[in-house]
Parts: sequence; structure tokens; C-alpha cells
Amino acid sequence: MKIELLPNESAIDTWAIIYITHGSGKHHGKLTITTHRLLYDATLDLSAKVFLPDLMLAQWKLNGYLEINKAVITDMLVEKTLLAKKATITLLDGSKHTFNYGVLNIDKVVEAIRTNCAMLYLQH
Repeated sequence: MKIELLPNESAIDTWAIIYITHGSGKHHGKLTITTHRLLYDATLDLSAKVFLPDLMLAQWKLNGYLEINKAVITDMLVEKTLLAKKATITLLDGSKHTFNYGVLNIDKVVEAIRTNCAMLYLQH
């Protein structure tokens, strides 16, 4: 995935991670987190565009990836079990988006999501 960074935006890191949409299943791909956005490329699911309605705040971009602006993230729930480490974010429209890192430590993903995400820092 080729990312065009916005002015004053920088990439934090990229992880191979599972994206779980509430209602339509699991998708394998790469999550790139920048200082302003979460960008998800569903590399193993060519039909990934069908999992998001067009009117949601998280949108499938024409260049083939999901984009979530950090400014619309209102909450994040982190769950850690033996076989699943997950971060579920909630957006202003109430939609929920889960990133599951499997058995791997999700702390760096969570910290990257929190970076420059004012609404999450106000809660903690």
C-alpha cells in the first residue's frame, strides 16, 4: 500500500493484523498508523470494500484501503486473553472497529493509536 501522508503527518509503524468488522467477519491485512490516521490494507481479501457502508466515518478509499481519521475516535477498549490481543475503537458515529493481533503483544499498536488522539487521552 502506497500511503500519501498529509501535511505535518508522519507514519508511526505498520503491523500485519486481523481487522474484525462487527457483522461481516475477519479480514487479514496490514494496519499502518500515522500521527493522524489509521490505514488498513486488506491484502488477503479482494472483496474487502463490501464490509463497510458508504456513510460511515471509516471509509474505503479509492486507492484500496480503509481510512479512519484519529479525530473521530471516541473510545478504545483493549482486551488481552491468552490467544487474542485486541483493540476495539469506537467512532463518533457509534461504529466499532476491532484490530486483533492474535497472541502477540498489542501494546505498541494501542500506543500508536493513542498518539495524537485527543479524545482518548481525555479519558485516561
